[in-house]
This record gives sequence, structure tokens and C-alpha cells, in this order.
Amino acid sequence: MKRHVLGIALTILGVSACISTVSAVDNEYTPVKQTPDTITAFIHGIDVQNGKETLQADPIEWFEGKAADEEFLKREADSGLDGAPDGYYIVNDDEKLETLEVDPQAAVVMQIYDRTGSLVDATTEWNQSISLAKFNAIYRNKAVLDVSAYPYHLTIKDGKVVRIVQQFVP
Repeated sequence: MKRHVLGIALTILGVSACISTVSAVDNEYTPVKQTPDTITAFIHGIDVQNGKETLQADPIEWFEGKAADEEFLKREADSGLDGAPDGYYIVNDDEKLETLEVDPQAAVVMQIYDRTGSLVDATTEWNQSISLAKFNAIYRNKAVLDVSAYPYHLTIKDGKVVRIVQQFVP
């Protein structure tokens, strides 16, 4: 009987380890898929008035990997580098801000933010879903980490932002 219980316990432990490994593998950086409904922007402000939330967004062009290298070499041919540093390149030829309305049920996905008030705990944890209210609080609290320094991929449907995904930059 003891062997049977031990065998079951070891089996459960082994299955748990496999599940944990699969989750850890899936929890890594993957580029955000760009669709016709997606823009990438720096968020310069968040405003809430009369229950309506808006973002002040500065749209940018976001390049990764080979596309980043190509755009970098086209625009910075005299840099002496073979490609984009850190594997990404941002183009912001027009810094005009756009006001975008945010759906109250918008999904927010973060990579790095102040979770505890300590810089030590501000580590990268891929694709962490948070509420829109929590995003607003994090955005306004610049004591440990200023998340306005990161670009965001904004999905727009029916004229409203329905998804906000923070783009991690090294």
C-alpha cells in the first residue's frame, strides 16, 4: 500500500513538473502580431472625465528583427553598426499626439511594472493581464518605474482602444 501511495505521489509530482515546464516555455517574449486594427504608440497621458477615458498617444513605427536591421541601416547608414542595437528600431517622424477613447472593458497586458514599490521587484514577467484601473494607477506612479517610457501596441475596434499591450524594450 505504501509503495502504491508513493508511486501515485511521484506520478503526480512528475506530471506537475511537466506542466510547469510547459508553462515556463510558453511564458517568454513573442512579438505582438500587427493587424490592421493595431497601432504602436507612446502614451503621453491618460485622462478620465465623466466616466470616459482617453489616451494621448504618439503613434510610432515599431520594427523588430530583420525588419529593424533593414530600417536602421536605411536611416542610419553612417552609424558603423551592422544592424539595430537590441534587435528593435523605432521611427517617430511625426510626434503629433492623437486622442484615443478607451473601452471601459479594455484588456491590458504588461511585461514590466512596479508591482510592490521596490525596484528589486520590478522584473520582467511576460504578458501579465491587469485591469484598466490598475494600469491607470501604475501609469501615474513613476516613483520606481516610469511605464510611459515604453511603447504600447493598441488594438482599436469601433473607434475605441480595446487592448493595450506594453512592448518590452531592453
